[in-house]
Amino acid sequence: MVKVKEYELLEDLYYHEQHMWVRVEGDIAVVGVDDFTQKAAGEVTYIELPSTGDKFEAGDLAGSIETGKWIGKLYSPVSGEIVEINEEVQNDPTLINSDPYGKGWLFKIKMTSPDDIKNLLRGDDAIKWLEEEIAKHIK
Repeated sequence: MVKVKEYELLEDLYYHEQHMWVRVEGDIAVVGVDDFTQKAAGEVTYIELPSTGDKFEAGDLAGSIETGKWIGKLYSPVSGEIVEINEEVQNDPTLINSDPYGKGWLFKIKMTSPDDIKNLLRGDDAIKWLEEEIAKHIK
Protein backbone atom coordinates (compact mmCIF):
# COMPACT_ATOMS: atom_id res chain seq x y z
CA MET A 1 0.00 0.00 0.00
CA VAL A 2 1.11 3.52 -0.82
CA LYS A 3 -0.21 6.62 0.96
CA VAL A 4 -0.65 9.81 -1.05
CA LYS A 5 -1.56 12.41 1.58
CA GLU A 6 -4.31 10.58 3.51
CA TYR A 7 -5.45 8.46 0.55
CA GLU A 8 -4.44 4.87 -0.04
CA LEU A 9 -3.44 3.24 -3.31
CA LEU A 10 -2.84 -0.50 -3.45
CA GLU A 11 0.17 -1.48 -5.51
CA ASP A 12 -1.43 -4.61 -7.01
CA LEU A 13 -4.35 -2.65 -8.49
CA TYR A 14 -4.85 -0.67 -11.68
CA TYR A 15 -6.63 2.68 -11.61
CA HIS A 16 -9.03 4.30 -14.07
CA GLU A 17 -9.06 8.10 -14.27
CA GLN A 18 -12.70 8.16 -13.13
CA HIS A 19 -11.56 6.84 -9.72
CA MET A 20 -12.35 3.20 -10.35
CA TRP A 21 -9.87 0.46 -9.43
CA VAL A 22 -9.30 -2.92 -11.07
CA ARG A 23 -7.88 -6.16 -9.66
CA VAL A 24 -7.11 -8.63 -12.43
CA GLU A 25 -7.97 -12.28 -11.70
CA GLY A 26 -7.29 -14.17 -14.94
CA ASP A 27 -9.79 -12.84 -17.50
CA ILE A 28 -11.97 -11.31 -14.77
CA ALA A 29 -11.60 -7.71 -13.60
CA VAL A 30 -12.86 -6.99 -10.09
CA VAL A 31 -13.90 -3.32 -9.98
CA GLY A 32 -14.48 -0.80 -7.19
CA VAL A 33 -14.14 2.89 -6.34
CA ASP A 34 -10.90 4.21 -4.92
CA ASP A 35 -10.16 5.51 -1.45
CA PHE A 36 -10.06 9.13 -2.68
CA THR A 37 -13.65 8.94 -3.94
CA GLN A 38 -15.10 7.34 -0.85
CA LYS A 39 -13.37 9.83 1.49
CA ALA A 40 -14.18 12.90 -0.61
CA ALA A 41 -17.80 11.88 -1.13
CA GLY A 42 -18.65 10.95 2.45
CA GLU A 43 -20.83 8.10 3.65
CA VAL A 44 -22.30 6.18 0.74
CA THR A 45 -26.08 5.87 1.11
CA TYR A 46 -27.08 4.28 -2.21
CA ILE A 47 -25.42 2.43 -5.08
CA GLU A 48 -26.83 1.48 -8.47
CA LEU A 49 -24.86 -1.37 -9.99
CA PRO A 50 -25.10 -2.91 -13.45
CA SER A 51 -26.86 -6.23 -13.91
CA THR A 52 -25.25 -9.58 -14.57
CA GLY A 53 -25.04 -10.01 -18.34
CA ASP A 54 -24.73 -6.28 -19.08
CA LYS A 55 -22.00 -5.54 -21.62
CA PHE A 56 -19.76 -2.47 -21.57
CA GLU A 57 -16.94 -0.90 -23.50
CA ALA A 58 -14.06 0.59 -21.48
CA GLY A 59 -15.16 3.98 -20.16
CA ASP A 60 -18.92 3.34 -20.41
CA LEU A 61 -21.25 4.51 -17.66
CA ALA A 62 -22.06 1.46 -15.52
CA GLY A 63 -23.98 2.79 -12.52
CA SER A 64 -24.11 5.47 -9.87
CA ILE A 65 -23.12 6.13 -6.29
CA GLU A 66 -24.82 8.51 -3.87
CA THR A 67 -24.00 10.14 -0.56
CA GLY A 68 -25.85 12.78 1.42
CA LYS A 69 -24.02 15.52 -0.50
CA TRP A 70 -23.06 14.00 -3.83
CA ILE A 71 -24.18 11.79 -6.73
CA GLY A 72 -21.41 10.27 -8.82
CA LYS A 73 -21.10 8.05 -11.82
CA LEU A 74 -19.55 4.59 -11.95
CA TYR A 75 -17.64 3.59 -15.06
CA SER A 76 -16.47 0.31 -16.48
CA PRO A 77 -12.67 0.58 -16.68
CA VAL A 78 -12.48 -2.33 -19.16
CA SER A 79 -14.63 -3.83 -21.91
CA GLY A 80 -16.58 -6.98 -21.18
CA GLU A 81 -19.64 -8.61 -19.65
CA ILE A 82 -20.73 -8.33 -16.02
CA VAL A 83 -20.50 -11.78 -14.43
CA GLU A 84 -21.16 -10.85 -10.79
CA ILE A 85 -22.25 -7.91 -8.68
CA ASN A 86 -21.53 -7.43 -5.00
CA GLU A 87 -24.95 -7.91 -3.42
CA GLU A 88 -23.51 -7.14 0.03
CA VAL A 89 -22.67 -3.63 -1.16
CA GLN A 90 -26.17 -3.18 -2.56
CA ASN A 91 -27.58 -4.08 0.86
CA ASP A 92 -24.96 -2.08 2.81
CA PRO A 93 -23.33 0.65 0.65
CA THR A 94 -21.24 1.81 3.63
CA LEU A 95 -18.93 -1.17 2.91
CA ILE A 96 -17.46 1.13 0.24
CA ASN A 97 -16.42 3.51 3.01
CA SER A 98 -15.18 0.93 5.48
CA ASP A 99 -13.32 -1.32 3.01
CA PRO A 100 -13.17 0.19 -0.51
CA TYR A 101 -10.50 -2.24 -1.75
CA GLY A 102 -11.91 -5.35 -0.08
CA LYS A 103 -15.53 -6.00 0.90
CA GLY A 104 -16.56 -2.79 -0.90
CA TRP A 105 -15.85 -4.11 -4.42
CA LEU A 106 -18.69 -3.41 -6.85
CA PHE A 107 -18.75 -5.81 -9.78
CA LYS A 108 -16.79 -8.39 -11.71
CA ILE A 109 -16.49 -8.14 -15.47
CA LYS A 110 -15.22 -10.82 -17.85
CA MET A 111 -12.82 -8.89 -20.06
CA THR A 112 -13.31 -9.12 -23.81
CA SER A 113 -10.24 -6.98 -24.46
CA PRO A 114 -7.55 -7.65 -21.82
CA ASP A 115 -5.38 -5.01 -23.51
CA ASP A 116 -7.69 -2.40 -21.89
CA ILE A 117 -5.54 -2.89 -18.78
CA LYS A 118 -2.67 -1.14 -20.60
CA ASN A 119 -4.75 2.07 -20.58
CA LEU A 120 -5.08 2.08 -16.79
CA LEU A 121 -2.70 3.62 -14.27
CA ARG A 122 -0.39 1.77 -11.91
CA GLY A 123 2.66 2.43 -9.74
CA ASP A 124 4.31 5.83 -10.15
CA ASP A 125 1.78 6.85 -12.83
CA ALA A 126 -1.09 6.21 -10.42
CA ILE A 127 0.65 8.15 -7.64
CA LYS A 128 1.27 11.15 -9.90
CA TRP A 129 -2.34 11.07 -11.13
CA LEU A 130 -3.71 10.94 -7.57
CA GLU A 131 -1.49 13.84 -6.49
CA GLU A 132 -2.92 15.88 -9.37
CA GLU A 133 -6.50 14.87 -8.47
CA ILE A 134 -5.95 15.89 -4.85
CA ALA A 135 -4.58 19.27 -5.94
CA LYS A 136 -7.60 19.82 -8.24
CA HIS A 137 -10.36 18.77 -5.88
CA ILE A 138 -9.22 19.31 -2.32
CA LYS A 139 -8.83 22.92 -1.28
